[in-house]
Amino acid sequence: MIRGLYDWTLAMASHPRALWALALVSFVESSVFPIPPDVMLIPMILAAPHRAWLIAGVCTVASVLGGLAGYAIGALAFETLGEPILTALGKADSFSAFTERYNDYGAWAVLIAGVTPFPFKVITILSGTTGLSLPVFIVSSIIARGLRFFLVGGLLWAYGAPIRDFIERRLGLVFTVFCVLLIGGLFGIRYL
Repeated sequence: MIRGLYDWTLAMASHPRALWALALVSFVESSVFPIPPDVMLIPMILAAPHRAWLIAGVCTVASVLGGLAGYAIGALAFETLGEPILTALGKADSFSAFTERYNDYGAWAVLIAGVTPFPFKVITILSGTTGLSLPVFIVSSIIARGLRFFLVGGLLWAYGAPIRDFIERRLGLVFTVFCVLLIGGLFGIRYL
């Protein structure tokens, strides 16, 4: 099933209404869909580099709005919708322990999940479930998703197809290492 969704998502990148499809994929990926919008974002920008900023902008806005839908799932329908989604993603067991301290570091969690390969939908649902401040959630989502999609868009705009392999294989790792170093540095400053 996942392979079929992946193939459909990739095929939509060349569709005449690809920008609308990208918005839909970006929206649902932030709350329930397992395929990241990068699958469409990358080929769309490579096909039309002059539209890189528009494509990244649509992806960002739709992703943040989808994040709000995930937040609503967590806040309003966790037991009926949110819990089964987290169970399907294999995150239900760690959910209980994580919620206790989540709101203390919720903005960081949203920022980190928004730029790394960690499933953003888990954080959006968790933010709603724990009652993370909505303005904090929105601002953190805009920063994180904008950074992720505009960086990808900018790299593709500047370097074209040669940078594609780096983005697809290593950009998630680069974001993850950056976040680990940032958190480690902040932890070091605070406790050392």
